[in-house]
Amino acid sequence: MSTSRDRIIGKLRAAQQPFTDVAPVAERKSMVPLDDTSPAALLTRFKDEAQKLGCYLYHLSEADSIARVLELIGADKQVLAWDFRSIPLSGLSEALASAGISTAAYDDGGVKVGITGADAALAATGSLVLSSGRGKHRTTSLLPDVHLAVIRSDQIRPDFESWISEQRTMGQPAFHVASNTVIISGPSKTADIAQELIKGAHGPRVVHIFIVG
Repeated sequence: MSTSRDRIIGKLRAAQQPFTDVAPVAERKSMVPLDDTSPAALLTRFKDEAQKLGCYLYHLSEADSIARVLELIGADKQVLAWDFRSIPLSGLSEALASAGISTAAYDDGGVKVGITGADAALAATGSLVLSSGRGKHRTTSLLPDVHLAVIRSDQIRPDFESWISEQRTMGQPAFHVASNTVIISGPSKTADIAQELIKGAHGPRVVHIFIVG
């Protein structure tokens, strides 16, 4: 027996598809062209752009990165964190445990610091790409006031278009497999009300990015 839902979906599927007369894109162009896409140039560009967005950048040894993470956590005894296998910082789990710091429930709104890895970093805009899924809760980067993100230098891509192109070759896992994908460009901010810039309106007020490798 046909339901209202079935009838509605049937009409949508039978409807004429929009934009069928648009020719395929012959050449895709980057919105922010980069003259130099060597690894060293991408690293420098990413650092510069992320800092312009208000992020704090650290390119340290793993030991020094862990020490800085512990400093940023301070006296807190709980953090939100991805599964440590998805955070490319060896020894982080053990260091937190030694300091008496545990991982809180993924939806604990009282925790100040969230620690994640990233799926990619975009040099042209200083942005981070985070796809959520098993062991990678979206709330970790969105709920706490302070977001600590750890990336490998080989995860830096020239731009969003390059990352999308990679996704196409892999079958779009960031959209077909991941439950959620976000592009993070600095701390959360809005100026919707009275044109006054407010940070932390929809997410972290502070973003720290650690680059390893």
